Amino acid sequence: MAEAHQAVAFQFTITPEGIDLRLSYQALTQIYLSGLRSWKKRISRMRNRVIKGVYPASPSSWLFVVIAILATMYMRSDPSMAILLTTSPCAGQTMLSVLVFSTLLWLSLILTLRFCLKLLLSYHRWMFEQHGHISTTTKVWVTLVRLLSGRKPLLYSYQTSLPCLPVPPIKDTLERYLESVRPLLSGPGFQRMTVLAAQFENSLGNRLQRYLKLKALWATNYVSDWWEEYIYLRGRGPIMVNSNYYGMDFLYVTPTPIQAARAGNTITALLLYRRKVNSEQLTPVSPATSTVIPLCAAQCERMFNTTRTPGEETDVLQHWQDSEFVTVYHRGRYFRLWVYKAGRLLSPREIEYQIQRILDDPSPPGPGEDRLGALTAGNRVPWCAVRKQYFSSGVNKRSLDCIERAAFFVTLDDEEQGMMGEDPVGNLDRYAKSLLHGKCYDRWFDKSFSVVVYKNGKNGLNAEHSWADAPTVAHLWEFTLATDAFQLGYTEDGHCKGEVEHSLPPPQRLTWDIPVEQVSISLSVAQALADDVDCHVFPFRDFGKGRIKKLKISPDAFIQLALQLAYYRDRKTFCLTYEASMTRLFREGRTETVRSCSNEGCAFVKAVILLQGPEHCRRLFRLAAEKHQNLYRLAMTGSGIDRHLFCLYVVSKYLGVESPFLTEVLSEPWRLSTSQTPVQQLELFDMKNHPDFISLGGGFGPVADDGYGVSYIIVGEDMINYHVSCKHSFSETDSHRFGAQISRALLDLLSVLTPAKTENSQAQDKKQQ
Repeated sequence: MAEAHQAVAFQFTITPEGIDLRLSYQALTQIYLSGLRSWKKRISRMRNRVIKGVYPASPSSWLFVVIAILATMYMRSDPSMAILLTTSPCAGQTMLSVLVFSTLLWLSLILTLRFCLKLLLSYHRWMFEQHGHISTTTKVWVTLVRLLSGRKPLLYSYQTSLPCLPVPPIKDTLERYLESVRPLLSGPGFQRMTVLAAQFENSLGNRLQRYLKLKALWATNYVSDWWEEYIYLRGRGPIMVNSNYYGMDFLYVTPTPIQAARAGNTITALLLYRRKVNSEQLTPVSPATSTVIPLCAAQCERMFNTTRTPGEETDVLQHWQDSEFVTVYHRGRYFRLWVYKAGRLLSPREIEYQIQRILDDPSPPGPGEDRLGALTAGNRVPWCAVRKQYFSSGVNKRSLDCIERAAFFVTLDDEEQGMMGEDPVGNLDRYAKSLLHGKCYDRWFDKSFSVVVYKNGKNGLNAEHSWADAPTVAHLWEFTLATDAFQLGYTEDGHCKGEVEHSLPPPQRLTWDIPVEQVSISLSVAQALADDVDCHVFPFRDFGKGRIKKLKISPDAFIQLALQLAYYRDRKTFCLTYEASMTRLFREGRTETVRSCSNEGCAFVKAVILLQGPEHCRRLFRLAAEKHQNLYRLAMTGSGIDRHLFCLYVVSKYLGVESPFLTEVLSEPWRLSTSQTPVQQLELFDMKNHPDFISLGGGFGPVADDGYGVSYIIVGEDMINYHVSCKHSFSETDSHRFGAQISRALLDLLSVLTPAKTENSQAQDKKQQ
């Protein structure tokens, strides 16, 4: 809006008497207010930099140090031991020396406190202690951490105090790797892999390890930059389905059936979250097992105003400091919607009013405009070529800049979605597919995230993966849903609350000159990929976390062992299993792999299949669950397997040397890829008074063409929501069949762990066999 106002703020005409200059004072006022907002944000950022820079101390502590030094000098004592302070007839010189010494002492204390906090946050033994059996060392450690971080921290306050991700000993990583593949390989195959690992360790491995340790000393995180570049940005295939993931709305509730109103509240809630991120007023996130340990918040920095741009060899993430508009897609047309006026965030009712203007706009899309988004859904190299040829200048560049510089992307979908109608199960699956890929052209898959608002008021989002992992986006989406439903709310007739300033300029229609043929090629690639995806979403309601915890079992371990049992029944074999774990206990940490298919887990699954005695199965289950928990803890504390081997492989490529061991390890397919979506802000949801406001979580596409992708979210005490995906092109996988196997496995595990039901369960298994 400021650009438009600048264009009309000064109007002039040339007359015989000279130039007649006319000013638009209303436009100038709005430009002034927009600039005022910008300067307020700059001052706020500067203030936050100062507060973060001196954390865990506070800026006011400098004054305390100065007063303390002056007090000691008044008592004729020199705390600097005559190094700096001088007693001079000139009061100004004395005061200057006091200020210099006090500042140096203050900075030294800050560095000391920060170093102590970093040492404390490097302690991870608390994670390996049993629940309810906390050692004295851990209790003292918790007290010290609370003392050092007692002042309310900002979002990024802990960043400089977080420890760096350690490089594990290569011997430990190889031992853990061999243990993880033991249940998957035959005797000769495992012996061959053992020989390859030994040869690697004794020859090339130690050389690569030295380079990796050198990088760890120099870089903030020895994994994250390579992980972002080589796993995400260098991928040349479609990011739709293969990389992007989705998040869903409430399962049972739609706060309003009015599409424009739901969009108004959703956009407002997202912008309120952005305001909290920019002002760093979000509380640093902690892991579920501890409230005193901070997680790295670096992924929040590129949440908004960010897009992925295609390149020939690698894509690039572009981030802008601020954006005052969002881009909206509806019926093949693109609009720029300003969400600020004169430095003021529009009210939800005003945004609803603007969205309704877009919905009521009868203008048709231009030639090729309706399917333009397919360029972001197809292969990356053709998109790069088209972008360079057709979007480097002129009207196309201006319109593309509006999309890429927007805070985020919004799609107003003409379809109705959700668990509804006569086929709620099938509709839930179609809802998932719609969020995962839509029509392949009505989402902008390069944006950091795209919000989808459906005709019946349901919503959801599709997120690009390279800039952040799912827990970061889930935190944003939880805040959005809770703020929409419980804070902003709706009027009795379903509209947003607030007043409308009807003088708002209408949303700006973007114009294009589209190369239709190139768009069609990308669309055909994307459509084939979308048609191949098989999705199934189902809520498991028989029991949940509450029942599992009564058995003193980790819910995640329980679910992972159920997945192993389900996969074995489905495919009659075990497979390499990927479970995503976070490494955000370390600075700029992202994820690590938990190899959930363990020797102990396989032994338990075989015991259940062979209908061995209940006591024997229970004993094996306890061993398998404890093993899984230990693997998860090792992954979270920097002792995982896969990121270390990945970085060794990258170093080998830079050195131009080949490693048969690393080549084979990194080519192994993950036929079962799993991820838990954590619920991080339970305090935002009143489950007692509003039990129907249950999140569905989100999901992703299959990692392997012949495998499954499984995402799950543990909701409350009595429900687990599952998202299962696979591909139609592989005849031996079926998402509905695997979903049924998961439900059966969950019930069987509970039966095994509940002695009173064991005999009935075994009789049922015998009858089925």
